[in-house]
Amino acid sequence: MNIAVAQSGGPTCAINASLAGVYSAAQRVKEIDRVYGVLNGIEGILNDEMVDLSEKITSDVSYQLLLRTPSAVLGSCRRKLPSHRESAEIHEKITEILQKRNIGMFFYIGGNDSMDTVAKYSAYLKDNHIKDIKMIGIPKTIDNDLCETDHSPGYGSAAKYVAATVQEITRDSNVYSIPSVTVIETMGRHAGWLAAASCCIRSNGESAPHLIYLPETTFSIEGFLSDVRNEMKKHRAVIVVVSEGVKTEEGKFAAEEYQSGQKDVFGHCYLSGIGKLLEKLVADKIGCKVRSIELNVMQRCSSHIASLEDIQSSEAIGMAALKAGLSGSSGCMMTFVRESDMPYSYRIDKVDAAKAANSEKFFPREWINEAGNNVLAPAYEYIMPLIQGELHAIMKNGMPLNFVI
Repeated sequence: MNIAVAQSGGPTCAINASLAGVYSAAQRVKEIDRVYGVLNGIEGILNDEMVDLSEKITSDVSYQLLLRTPSAVLGSCRRKLPSHRESAEIHEKITEILQKRNIGMFFYIGGNDSMDTVAKYSAYLKDNHIKDIKMIGIPKTIDNDLCETDHSPGYGSAAKYVAATVQEITRDSNVYSIPSVTVIETMGRHAGWLAAASCCIRSNGESAPHLIYLPETTFSIEGFLSDVRNEMKKHRAVIVVVSEGVKTEEGKFAAEEYQSGQKDVFGHCYLSGIGKLLEKLVADKIGCKVRSIELNVMQRCSSHIASLEDIQSSEAIGMAALKAGLSGSSGCMMTFVRESDMPYSYRIDKVDAAKAANSEKFFPREWINEAGNNVLAPAYEYIMPLIQGELHAIMKNGMPLNFVI
C-alpha cells in the first residue's frame, strides 16, 4: 500500500512538521511502500501531480530542514470541493487516481475549509462502500479558529512571532521623548487569537500592549479615540494591537473603505487596512506622532522564531494521524485535548471532520475585559504554554537553510 499527503489553505510555520510526522511514522510500517507528496492540495490529486517523498527526504539533515521550513513545501490551494451529490464526477476522478497509485490512505493538512474537503470526500467513500481508501484530516491554521481542538498547529509559532515583534516595536517606540501612538495590525478575520497573543510580552515586565481589540467585541471609532487619549495620560508611547477583522455595531468591518471587497472561493473577504484607518484617525483627531504596522504574512512564515512546542506537537499529530489510519479510521480530524496548563500536557484524539468543517472557534468573550479593549489573565494562561522553546535554524552563509521540493 502507498499513502499520500497534501497541504491546503494558508501556510504556517508548522504545516511541514505535520507532513514530516506522517512521513516519519510511515517509514516504520512495513506495509507502506511509498509516501507520496501531493502538489497543491486537492488540485494535485485531480491533476495526478505527486512526488515520492523518499526521493526528497534523503537524510536526517533533510528531515530536520523540513521541520524548520515555513510555508507549505508541497504547495497549497483554496479549491472548494462540491459534495458527491452535487458532482459525483470529481469524486470519481479522485478515487480513480488514488486507486491507480495504490493509495490506501490520504492525509489532508489544513484548516476549516480543508476539513470540508475531508468530510465531503469521506462521505463519498462511505456512501459508495469504498473501503480500500481512508481519508484523515490533520489540523493547521495560525488563526487558531478550528473547532474541536484545544489549539491548531501553527498557532503557537505565529503567536510567538506576534508577541516578540510587539515587544521589539515597543522598545523602538519608547526611545523618543515626544508622545506617540503605534497601531499594530494582526491577521484574524473573525477570531482574535493572534492579536490576543501580544499579551504574552507582559510576562517580561512590559505594560504594553496598552490596548488590544478583537473581532469578538464591537469596535467603536469614538471608543477607540477615547481609549487612546486615556492611555496617553499614562504612557508616553501608546501601543495598540488590533485584529484586521474588527467590526462596528452595524456588523461591518471597521476598515471596509480600505479593503478590496474581493472574496475567495469559500466566500471569505480579503481583509487588511484597519491599521491605516486608525493611524489616520489618530493623526486627524489627536494630532500626535503615529504610525501603523501591518504584520501581514510574516505571522505565518517567520520560522526563525518558531515555537519548539508548536513544531514538536505538529510533528506528533502527523504521526498520530498515520496511526489512526492504520487502525481503520477515516473521515476524521486529529485533535489536541489539553489536560493541564502548568505543567502543560495534552493528548491527541480525533473527531468527525464534519464537526470542524466550515465553523470557527472564537476567542472567549469572558477572556476579554468589560470595556472590550484588552484581554484578561486566562488568555495568558492559555497561550503561554504554546510558545515555549526554540528550534534553532540550520544555517549556511549566514542565512537559514530551507527544504525545497
